[in-house]
Amino acid sequence: MRRLAAASLALLLPIAAVTQEAPKPILGFTPQSAQTERQLESKFFALPDAKRISTNMHKLAGHPHNVGSAAQRANAEWLVGQYKSWGWDAKIESFDVLYPTPKVRVLELLGSKPYKAKLEEPPVPEDPYTQDKSPAMPPYNIYAVDGDVTAPLVYVNYGMKADYEELERNGVSVKGAIVISRYGGGWRGLKPKLAYEHGAVGCIIYSDPADDGFGTGDAIPQGPMRPEWGVQRGSVADTTLYAGDPLTPGEPSVPGVKRLAIKDSKVIMQIPTIPISWGDAKPLLAQLDGRTVPATWRGALPFTYKFGPSKEKVHLKVESDWGTKPVLDVIATLKGSEEPETWVVRGNHYDGWVNGADDPISGESALMEERAHWVNCTSRAGVRSAPSSTPHGTVRNPACSAPRSGQSATPTS
Repeated sequence: MRRLAAASLALLLPIAAVTQEAPKPILGFTPQSAQTERQLESKFFALPDAKRISTNMHKLAGHPHNVGSAAQRANAEWLVGQYKSWGWDAKIESFDVLYPTPKVRVLELLGSKPYKAKLEEPPVPEDPYTQDKSPAMPPYNIYAVDGDVTAPLVYVNYGMKADYEELERNGVSVKGAIVISRYGGGWRGLKPKLAYEHGAVGCIIYSDPADDGFGTGDAIPQGPMRPEWGVQRGSVADTTLYAGDPLTPGEPSVPGVKRLAIKDSKVIMQIPTIPISWGDAKPLLAQLDGRTVPATWRGALPFTYKFGPSKEKVHLKVESDWGTKPVLDVIATLKGSEEPETWVVRGNHYDGWVNGADDPISGESALMEERAHWVNCTSRAGVRSAPSSTPHGTVRNPACSAPRSGQSATPTS
């Protein structure tokens, strides 16, 4: 019996050796250097501390810190101090960019059953951060033109190209109408862009609970999903043409640079656009007429979703202060010892329409913890060339301030 067991074990040993997977090769590494790389990565992965990441987040997202605010400057100066304490060369680079802020926002359903949209996010009693409203930006979509329009309403699903093809198959036109689109399906800036190209005069974007709310999980405060009055803010600039300041394409927004007139900027959306909550969208969508939409167009609200046009007209008015504000980019650099002209760039933005805890501070807080260990970790591991203790190539870590994120005042932001 023992001989049989020993023979069986001898047969199984080669099979076990074969089935034990060898480490996958790493592109650009030899087997020997790949082993060294894995050892270094293992040491580095053991360094980050979740408590420090949480501390970073509470510091940076403790107050609303939109572009141009005192809280944003305080965050920038704190970041510089942190980088310097870790051995980085850090500084603030300032740029004056076009940064419209809302003065007038009106959205109302006219007719026999009028409704005036709240266009605000009430505080969440369980979350003290939502009580702090200054200097928080109210719900709005930056970089859409001012406008005052009254027109029928048409539902366009996600407002993407395929959705307009479906509208055409059903004989529905948005020409001369205000469209209402739900967030998702594509970049938010495409929604007013495609609406304008199809003849619409205004655009409303809302968060349907099927995509971002109780349809996918418990909403705030029971869970992390967007509540009834939560609104996603964000830019609708046509960044398919160019990113950055709409008035200085291809150039930094610094003194002396020629700026376009606002009317000549091709990235500013040409119809008034506003984001709303599903609480505000509900009475607008509920009174749409016309054919029932396809199953893939239906959200989670308790009525039959229809194409429209609406029985009654909708009035949309948006007016902004089209001034400039300083954006503060924190640039931290470790100069390379062998190839200083070669840059390795890792970065994240750290501004917020409101507190921005999820977007972008969750990412920035994690990157900060990584950067805190760069000097000591890479020096000990032998990645740097002693005695200079610098990387072979120059590492630049920008913490950028830019009005391009999509955020809500609720804790998920």
